[in-house]
Amino acid sequence: MREARHSRNITMNKPRTRPSPGNHDYHTSGASGYFNYFGANHAPDTSTGPLVQALYDNNAEVIATGHNHQYERFAPMNPSGQLDNARGIRHFVAGMGGASHYSFGTILPNSQARNSDTYGVLKFTLHANSYDWQFVPEAGKTYSDSGTTTCH
Repeated sequence: MREARHSRNITMNKPRTRPSPGNHDYHTSGASGYFNYFGANHAPDTSTGPLVQALYDNNAEVIATGHNHQYERFAPMNPSGQLDNARGIRHFVAGMGGASHYSFGTILPNSQARNSDTYGVLKFTLHANSYDWQFVPEAGKTYSDSGTTTCH
């Protein structure tokens, strides 16, 4: 009974769900399970733009994302992706755990540090007016990236 209730809640909330297919959805031909359930009009869009704008408007310091199987650190940027050392948000791609790595394609503007062959974690230390970051590699590896930034 509990599973049936859980499934019904998911179905009832499906119209509010804005998913995007991931690489694991394509383990079935054409991601058929995903598209059969959610339909075909869930392509990537700019729906996160207002979120990034709201974070910028409210002086956010950091955005950390994952999924890409690599590590990358960007300089502080405005919501348009332009360098903004005055009040920009520093972006980290912290996808260096789990599945195998893959290489970088075109290096995007404001990319400051990249690694695609070392597993690890990204450690943040928060202070009253600044923060530190440190890439902590897996045992036996030497890649490192660290720094300190004063908050806005």
